[in-house]
Amino acid sequence: MTRVGFIGLGRMGGPMAANLAAAQHEVTGYDVVPEAREMAASNGVAIASSAREAVAGAEVVVTMLTRGDVVRAVLTGPNGVMSELPAGAVLVDSSSIDVATTKEMHQDAASRGIHYIDAPVSGGVAGAQQGTLTFMVGGEAETLERARPLLEVMGAKIVHAGAAGSGQAVKTINQMLFGSTLVAVAEAFTLAERLSLDPKVLYDVVTSASGDCWAIRNFCPWPGVVPGSAADADYEPRFAARLMSKDLNLAVDAASKAGQELSIASLTAALYEKLANQQEREIDSSAVVRVIPGSPLADPQPSTEGA
Repeated sequence: MTRVGFIGLGRMGGPMAANLAAAQHEVTGYDVVPEAREMAASNGVAIASSAREAVAGAEVVVTMLTRGDVVRAVLTGPNGVMSELPAGAVLVDSSSIDVATTKEMHQDAASRGIHYIDAPVSGGVAGAQQGTLTFMVGGEAETLERARPLLEVMGAKIVHAGAAGSGQAVKTINQMLFGSTLVAVAEAFTLAERLSLDPKVLYDVVTSASGDCWAIRNFCPWPGVVPGSAADADYEPRFAARLMSKDLNLAVDAASKAGQELSIASLTAALYEKLANQQEREIDSSAVVRVIPGSPLADPQPSTEGA
């Protein structure tokens, strides 16, 4: 049994922490959202009153947060948890953030004698619930081996991507591919509509042909095609458009710093940003079909009559 501090108990972090608790690890968690804390508590996670309290006495700390600035504040801010951890502790950051901040956190942890790995995940909420996530790990192999028993509870595949920041780098590229592919899928269904094709026929053919991809099988954007899809639930978020926009902008920024232009990813990022900004609620990434030019599913624009 390992004493684990878990910070970030949302759609992904909550099920991950619950799986650790179900595996008889001693898990204490914290989230700023009361509903997330309540859900985690109902799944066997002990709830702390602060992030610092959650990590007190922990051998391993796992963070699953939204952005690089949030990770920095939680780990090294005025009430940062790193100052609570003893030398020798292991810190696993499963947030999806920029490579530069990740490398900064690695260096800060090393200066305190804390063993740090960046370990973002893929597999979505279903993977978090089922314990079938893929972990992409950056950092020292020895630290990964110390964390591996916990990662194996939460995931089905663990890949050591390389040195510090490599996990975030490969996750960023993966998200770039996912987001761009999902836009292509949305355009395909829009074209099928224009050509009077049954969307179910399109799905049946594509998923048995060269156009098959993870995006169409798991995030089909057209209602009435895949039972249980977000599209059939008014695009209730499985992976929010806001987060997809963030991830694609991370890819565009990383490419710019590396001297590469990402023409397709840049256009894709703009579509998700448009989608996220025009919604009054969180919406699934598959709703990108609503901002595809010519889509019959596009949100109606406000009337300007009488203006």
